[in-house]
Amino acid sequence: MSEKNSVFTVYQANTHLFGGNAPYIEEMYENYLANPASVDDSWRDYFDALQNVPAVDGSNAKDVAHQPVINAFAERAKAGVTKVVVANVDLEMGRKRTAVQQLIAVYRTVGQRWADLDPLKRAERADIPELEPAFYGLGDADQEIVFNTSNTYFGKETMSLRELMNALRETYCGTIGIEFMHTSDQAQKRWWKEQLESTRSKPNFTGEKKKQILNRLTAAEGLERFLHTKYVGQKRFSLEGGESFIASMDELIQSAGAKGVQEIVIGMAHRGRLNVLVNTLGKMPADLFAEFDHTAPEDLPSGDVKYHQGFSSDVSTPGGPIHLTLAFNPSHLEIVNPVVEGSVRARMDRRADPLGKQVLPVLVHGDSAFGGQGVNQETLCLAQTRGYSTGGTVHIIINNQIGFTTSDPRDMRSSAHCTDIVKMVEAPVLHINGDDPEAVVLATQLALEFRMKFSQDVVLDITCFRKLGHNEQDTPALTQPLMYKKIATHPGTRKMYADKLSAQGLGDTLGDDMVKDYRAAMDSGKHTIDPVLSNFKHKYAVDWTPFMGKKWTDAGDTSIPMAEWKRIAEKITTIPASVTPHQLVRKVYDDRAAMGRGDTPVDWGMGEHMAFASLVACGYPVRLSGEDCGRGTFTHRHAVIHDQKREKWDTGTYVPLQNVTDGQAPFVVIDSILSEEAVLAFEYGYASTDPNTMVIWEAQFGDFANGAQVVIDQFIASGEVKWGRVNGITMMLPHGYEGQGPEHSSARLERFMQLSADTNMQIVQPTTASQIFHVLRRQMVRNLRKPLIIFTPKSLLRNKDAASPLSEFTKGCFQTVIPESKALKADKVKRVVACSGKVYYDLMKKREEKGIDDVAIIRVEQLYPFPHKAFATELKKYPNAADIVWCQDEPQNQGAWFFVQHYIHENMVDGQKLGYSGRAASASPAVGYSHLHQEQQKALVEGAFSKLKGFVLNK
Repeated sequence: MSEKNSVFTVYQANTHLFGGNAPYIEEMYENYLANPASVDDSWRDYFDALQNVPAVDGSNAKDVAHQPVINAFAERAKAGVTKVVVANVDLEMGRKRTAVQQLIAVYRTVGQRWADLDPLKRAERADIPELEPAFYGLGDADQEIVFNTSNTYFGKETMSLRELMNALRETYCGTIGIEFMHTSDQAQKRWWKEQLESTRSKPNFTGEKKKQILNRLTAAEGLERFLHTKYVGQKRFSLEGGESFIASMDELIQSAGAKGVQEIVIGMAHRGRLNVLVNTLGKMPADLFAEFDHTAPEDLPSGDVKYHQGFSSDVSTPGGPIHLTLAFNPSHLEIVNPVVEGSVRARMDRRADPLGKQVLPVLVHGDSAFGGQGVNQETLCLAQTRGYSTGGTVHIIINNQIGFTTSDPRDMRSSAHCTDIVKMVEAPVLHINGDDPEAVVLATQLALEFRMKFSQDVVLDITCFRKLGHNEQDTPALTQPLMYKKIATHPGTRKMYADKLSAQGLGDTLGDDMVKDYRAAMDSGKHTIDPVLSNFKHKYAVDWTPFMGKKWTDAGDTSIPMAEWKRIAEKITTIPASVTPHQLVRKVYDDRAAMGRGDTPVDWGMGEHMAFASLVACGYPVRLSGEDCGRGTFTHRHAVIHDQKREKWDTGTYVPLQNVTDGQAPFVVIDSILSEEAVLAFEYGYASTDPNTMVIWEAQFGDFANGAQVVIDQFIASGEVKWGRVNGITMMLPHGYEGQGPEHSSARLERFMQLSADTNMQIVQPTTASQIFHVLRRQMVRNLRKPLIIFTPKSLLRNKDAASPLSEFTKGCFQTVIPESKALKADKVKRVVACSGKVYYDLMKKREEKGIDDVAIIRVEQLYPFPHKAFATELKKYPNAADIVWCQDEPQNQGAWFFVQHYIHENMVDGQKLGYSGRAASASPAVGYSHLHQEQQKALVEGAFSKLKGFVLNK
């Protein structure tokens, strides 16, 4: 890189503090010094910070205006009073001192680009002239000149240029290369400089520590080689080439325990997962072998492959027992990461540990997936937000420098490192050569220390290689001949380190002895880590047994006494005098107060609020998150009242549901980041850890769940049958055909119906305020923990017909099927129209307009599990009904039709016919033309009362 295009030249040309902006900035600073209020707030904050920087003499003297001083010197020069003589030698020495400071800064910034990181030594060193003294005009003759180095942590106030360059290269260009200068936090920068420069990034371990590192390398390699010979060709996604990762995990767990961490939750994909299960969490090798031999218990409806399995254990550390959890994981790379974060947040909340000092999330990534999967960006975006922070995550990348079959850097990514995505949250990154296990362990110690001190994410990028293919049936040399020639001649990290320790006098047979001992443990199927605490149970453990083996038909008392209703209603509709709500919000709360007294029917927003309030009053925490869910997309909720007279942006909110009663359970409402995938996965993880909290994710519009489909498919719908994981998450998906076009009409009901089997979910579409009240309460009052998918309305939120009398809240329960609401003569009814959702009100209106009295309309409020008994009871009321019609808003190939027709047919009697009335099949969920929407809606409603057309199913 030429001097013209050097990084500093480019920086000065582009930053707002240099170039053409400099005179403008200087003028603005002069104005600030004269009158701080004269500049914009953002610049005043910046200039204020400058005033806290010590002066060059170390004093705390404040800056003064520059222009008067400059003018004074100019006048003295004109008058001949001042004459400055500067020796050329002083100028040259000043230039060299400046050059030295530039060298120090550039090594701290980009020194890692020259670090010795690749065990295969394939790539040539990058051409970075700024890392050479010659770039700054410093030559061989300057090597012994002594310069001031008091702004470093090398332990010397002065150093020769030769000494300084050696120190910089040892620190920043060895087998650890670190990126930390991108952070804006000066305290963090100082911390890293001190930690690295004081040791020159070199460990100083005892002989016993080195033996422990070799022991973990031996375990990592030993398991893989044992499985490779015992189970030839079976998939296991070997860790060979990345064995230092196991040493890192061991150090992380033991050091974390010493620092007071009591739980670690680990998320990782399949590479090295079996190794972690056995050599880190202490799974019995015999149990793993049983899975290979197909003799392990198979007691789940579906089950999953062994390299997706989760596990938990308790191990001993210097600080006491620590609980380890490896999250279950599908093959969709990286999707487990937000699930882990949600699980960690639930554990933090359970422990009242807001900073995460007792619970640590650890995420293990592949290099290609880390930068390539968008869920990582979403998860990182959650890291420092109030509702989702977990006190900092330790990320470990098993960087085998190949993604499936791709290792050409021109194809792998568009950034220098696979870790560059973390710069969005200013996380430091430690790149380490996996062939230097001591450096890996030292970097792990530093990463954990940083996380515990600053509560920030940190990344360990272990550069290694993949000895075998993507899986054990793969032949990687087909596409990577050069890489695999080098891998074939590599002796292995364990062998190299054993030879190193032997040369240091720690035992000529040390390595071989460890290999024999590990092989013996494998042959006996015994634990490979000691001690695993088999009978330990920490006090925050959750007992899930009350929630196992329950049936969806189990009853639950969801009504509340009248006195309790009125007491709670008054509490949540009373706004303190110190809070001034918007006049529209004031009107909402005044109306709700009247509903609470029983003066007017209860609308949807009040029914929802009363469900939440009654739950927290009874000790059930409620956690509600989603985009704009505090207000509600359609402004029906207003769970958070914003004081219109507040003077600061971060104060002046009031949450009535946090003030229901003394000693109530927490109510948390979170306006999430603009993300579906990571946020829904986070909430799933939270619910998977805490069955006693009502966890709700609400989509802004129901079809926004499209962006989280992998979470729905891989976790919510199938987690229980694959892994036996019970989960009571609730999803609220606004759904309804009201002319808002293809993207804001359908929550894609058909997708959830297609995923329904094995009683895995509850899918409901309530149509009244009392129904949403009861179904929300039912989710917690019963001990059944199944995902609850609620297709919530839009127009019904304010439809007076959807409001409910107070009696329906103090009595009754959630009705899976709502009977005909009018007093029809049952024997006169010729047709029964079954429907679900908003279309019911359209049908009722049409029936009244036409004066029809021989058609009954029943609402199916729970679509899955289908309420056969309740539905059959309603059909039997009308013995002369010859036709059954299913009416829906959605197109024929969407909605519930293709799924419920079989259920309906099952409950029909001989001679009855089943027809369909709804939109025709369509590639799009809804039309975008308003007039066409209205025509379709009119036709489907009229069709429900007309002669059967099209597909007719006879019984």
